[in-house]
Amino acid sequence: MIPEYLKYLEGVRNLSQATVKAYREDLDLYEKFLEEYGAGLLDVQIRDARNFVGFLKGRKLKESSINRTLSSVKGFYKYCIRFNLAGRNPFENIKSISRSRKLPDLFSVEEIRSLLAMPDDSLLGIRDRLIIELFYSTGCRIAELVGINLFDISLKGKNILVRGKGKKERFVFLSEGTVTLLKQYLGARRQMIKSDNTDDASALILNSRGKRITGRGVRFVLEKYLNKLRSGKHVSPHSFRHSFATHLLDNGADLRMVQELLGHSSISTTQIYTHIGLERLRKVYRTSHPHGKERSER
Repeated sequence: MIPEYLKYLEGVRNLSQATVKAYREDLDLYEKFLEEYGAGLLDVQIRDARNFVGFLKGRKLKESSINRTLSSVKGFYKYCIRFNLAGRNPFENIKSISRSRKLPDLFSVEEIRSLLAMPDDSLLGIRDRLIIELFYSTGCRIAELVGINLFDISLKGKNILVRGKGKKERFVFLSEGTVTLLKQYLGARRQMIKSDNTDDASALILNSRGKRITGRGVRFVLEKYLNKLRSGKHVSPHSFRHSFATHLLDNGADLRMVQELLGHSSISTTQIYTHIGLERLRKVYRTSHPHGKERSER
């Protein structure tokens, strides 16, 4: 029943392979729980659903991971009801875990400059510099970056077509500096190609073996430079995306525009960056409010 559901997600819902893989892992964990508790997929009661939440908490998973797993299981039962495979959803009244939203650590502009200066001028160094530049200048996700193909790039239009969550497409934009770096890399890339595979040949970012780089490969590359930075912050590859959004807002960009640039479906997801951009609000207060002006003049 679960294999048919996964085929439905990929074939009918048109979800990406990465998303379907996440569903599969969540449902595999759910089946493991049911096996331990001696319950069948269609025999689950509300108390079993509550026990499953406790089971997930006992594995010390993050709140986001627990909520994602619950969402996957709820989606499975909705599918069963829709196609008359089940009469009810035992998870219907199971609420998501309240998330304590932590603000991510960000890069300063000076730290971004330091990171861009770290790679050498070798083939892989030029590639690494481009990876850092694309992350910060476009705000794209890791999966979006590794999925960029040569035919997605318009040097004349200074943009790249990326494919985000749910295979949603959007354009990200390139500065003059990014275009210059991209041209430099494309020249070097010709020497990196070692595969006749069509997918590898069309990939923008290649690994040292001349194949399309993976998300894990990108993390490995970035970790090397992040360790050298020694900022004392808890930063990750996703911090580039957070910094991209926050720096835009700090410099007066409209929240709706940032939402579009990030590819967020809901503006509520983008609104976390309004909490990060406190410095921007502080500047507005000091320059616009009478008492703020008085305080800055003292």
